[in-house]
Amino acid sequence: MLKKIIIAIDGPAGSGKSTAAKNIAQKLGFTYLDTGAMYRAITFLALRNGIAEDISAIIDMARRINLKLRFENGITRVFVNDEEVTGQIRSSEVNAKVSDISKIPEVRAELVKIQKKLGDEGNIVAEGRDVTTVVFPNADLKVFLTATIDVRTKRRLREFQEKNFSITYDEVKENLEKRDKIDSGREVSPLRKAEDAIEFDNSALTPEQDLDYLLVKIKDVLNKSDIK
Repeated sequence: MLKKIIIAIDGPAGSGKSTAAKNIAQKLGFTYLDTGAMYRAITFLALRNGIAEDISAIIDMARRINLKLRFENGITRVFVNDEEVTGQIRSSEVNAKVSDISKIPEVRAELVKIQKKLGDEGNIVAEGRDVTTVVFPNADLKVFLTATIDVRTKRRLREFQEKNFSITYDEVKENLEKRDKIDSGREVSPLRKAEDAIEFDNSALTPEQDLDYLLVKIKDVLNKSDIK
C-alpha cells in the first residue's frame, strides 16, 4: 500500500475490540496499538505505589513515565520504566479502578500525545474508547464495536478464568456496568460513537466471523484491492 493507513476501533469493555484489532493487524501486517493497556499500566502503578486516590501524584507519574508497548506473537507486552507489567495490568483490581484513573484529563492528555505520535507512523490498527473521536478523528476507517452486557460479561469472565483470577459472573457484570457508566459519562473524551463510524454488534459472532466482516468493510471503505 502506498498510503499510510489508520484503522480505529472503539467500543465498551468486552466488546471484542482487542481481538478484532489484533486479528486485523496480523492479517494486514499493520502495527497494533492497544490504548487501553496504557491506561491499565498507569492504574497498576498507581495501585502499587499507593497513590490511586491521589490525583496530583497520578498526574505527576503520567508526565514522567516511560511507557512502551511491543506487539509480539499476538500479545501486547507492556513496559513501564523498563519493567514489564504485561501480566499485572489485567488483574481485577486494575479493572475496578482503571476507568476512574482514565477519566483524569491530564492523564488522558499525556497518553494521547504518545498515541498520536505512534499514529504518525501510519499503517496502524488502534483500539480503545476514544480512538475514533479524540485520538484519530481523521482515521481512514472507524469502527464502533458493541455486544450485549451478558456476552461481554462472559467474555471477560473467561479471560479472568484463563489467568486463574478468582471472580464471579456477577462481580464481572457489575464491574462492566460501572465502567460503562463512567466511560460514557466522563467529561473528557467520553465513550461515544463517532458520526462516521461503522457500528457493529458482534454478540453472536466468533472472532473469525468478526475478522471476515471487518476485512470486507476495510475493502469497501478504503477501496484497496490488495487487502486480502
